[in-house]
Amino acid sequence: MRKDRAGYLFLLPWFIGMLFTIVPFFASLYLAFTDYNLLNAPKWIGLENFAEMFRDPVLLKSLKVTFVYTFVSVPLSLAAALGVAMILNRGIRGLPWYRAVFYLPSLLGASVAVVLLWRYVFGLDGIVNAFLGWFGIDAISWTSDPDYALTTLIILHIWTFGSPMVIFLAGLRQIPVMYYEAAAVDGASKWRRFRSITLPLLSPIIFFNLIQSLIASFQTFTQGFVMNNGGGGPANSTLFYNLYLYQQGFGQFNMGYASAMAWTLLVIIAVFTAITFFTAKYWVNYDS
Repeated sequence: MRKDRAGYLFLLPWFIGMLFTIVPFFASLYLAFTDYNLLNAPKWIGLENFAEMFRDPVLLKSLKVTFVYTFVSVPLSLAAALGVAMILNRGIRGLPWYRAVFYLPSLLGASVAVVLLWRYVFGLDGIVNAFLGWFGIDAISWTSDPDYALTTLIILHIWTFGSPMVIFLAGLRQIPVMYYEAAAVDGASKWRRFRSITLPLLSPIIFFNLIQSLIASFQTFTQGFVMNNGGGGPANSTLFYNLYLYQQGFGQFNMGYASAMAWTLLVIIAVFTAITFFTAKYWVNYDS
């Protein structure tokens, strides 16, 4: 204990913070089985909130939007991050400057200012329509059209690939050059070297970035809230699961239903995380 005392001392702020987290954590679990609107005392209703979720067409729509957003944006974002990292890994001049430029959007992330900027870029008078106008293409209301609104948010997610890019770049720097030199001597093409050397040795980094990106994407909120003023429009095309949870809890004060949704989201994230860990043994390679 005497040796560990310093460690516990540094952990003390975290333990204190847990007191403000663990109580709401278990309170939400209790509320998930109640009918509670903040005005009256919670009324126990068992599994009714969870049963209602299967009958709620808006919730099912929000799940579909979240799944499409996650399973399209995450692979494309990781592919973009890896591609740029490989370009920067070639030792080009001004590498720190390029690295900072590509990382900057990731720092801004899904902030309100960035989403507002994105709404302007894809607006009727935005930069995208101005560019398309040079080729005689009529302006499209990207953010107001149900067919394109979610696509603009997927592009925004891809644009903020800076964080996984930096991690990929660090991983690429750890791959011994002698592997590539030996493969080149044997006549291996660039694609073969990428497929047989880069991907296997980088697979632990890909696995880490994949887990991080999946968890973050399932919890997307700000983009849908800001893009269409909190409504998830048009026609619920950007109504993410977390946004609908917010509407139920803080818009309609269905706190019991919102708590059930929150725990359902926890289970969904846990299931996909577990699947990713289970399949990792088939494609993630470690030096040992």
